[in-house]
Amino acid sequence: MALPHNVWAFVFGIMGNIISFVVFLAPVPTFVRICKKKSTEGFQSLPYLSALFSALLWIYYAMQKDGSGFLLITINSVGCFIESIYIILFITYANKKTRISTLKVLGLLNFLGFAAIVLICELLTKGSTREKVLGGICVGFSVIVFAAPLSIMRLVVRTRSVEFMPFSLSLFLTLSAITWLFYGLAIKDFYVALPNVLGAFLGAIQMILYIIFKYYKTPVAETTEKSKTVSDHSIDIAKLTTVMPGPVLDSAVHLLPAIHTVPDTELQVTEIQSQNITGPKDQRNKDFENQGPV
Repeated sequence: MALPHNVWAFVFGIMGNIISFVVFLAPVPTFVRICKKKSTEGFQSLPYLSALFSALLWIYYAMQKDGSGFLLITINSVGCFIESIYIILFITYANKKTRISTLKVLGLLNFLGFAAIVLICELLTKGSTREKVLGGICVGFSVIVFAAPLSIMRLVVRTRSVEFMPFSLSLFLTLSAITWLFYGLAIKDFYVALPNVLGAFLGAIQMILYIIFKYYKTPVAETTEKSKTVSDHSIDIAKLTTVMPGPVLDSAVHLLPAIHTVPDTELQVTEIQSQNITGPKDQRNKDFENQGPV
């Protein structure tokens, strides 16, 4: 027996709240590191600023729905609180240039931008029209939230390092997107379901990149490493042969003493024998050369 849609919505909504809460907590190790080193290093503030703005928009959008947006309000309220803490810590430990740029985006996007959207919707739209306008805006900025890690993905590809892209964040972001996708389908809300399709896709891409650059070595890198090892080995051998004397042969040790210890009489006898052997031979050669043709 199939469960009613509202029950499925409740189930997926509770699951979405739990998983999204884990997603909001995923950067905690990153900020523990930032606090210990008192530096934001290569981390960026854009994902946290975008997440805060998106949470504010979803709260405002859920308030326009008749009761069905309660689970959206709960998790996004928690998200606003957690993201605000992250941003405060980031500004505290960022260098001057990064701090100024973060404050500019925070002021323009999260304060002036959100205030402008609320003012326009309250003054110019009513009822279902307001819900549609807010839904479209929420979809647009949800895409920005999911696309914000693209800058980190580009950094991973360029540096071939996954240091600044935690796998846990990518994993739970993907699970959260899938859960909220089913929640949107259960309540038949196009604006909730659509952005999570992109979120699930981008989360999967992040996990694939993590696996590639964390556990896979390119053949070029391996060849270069091997060549470097062989080169270093050759250099070490050359150094050893230059610094350390080679083995001394026995013949080299005994050759000179053997020559110096030969008596003069033996040398004279050897010289006379050599003359007696070569003398007649040279004479015969001369006689042969003096003969003319027959």
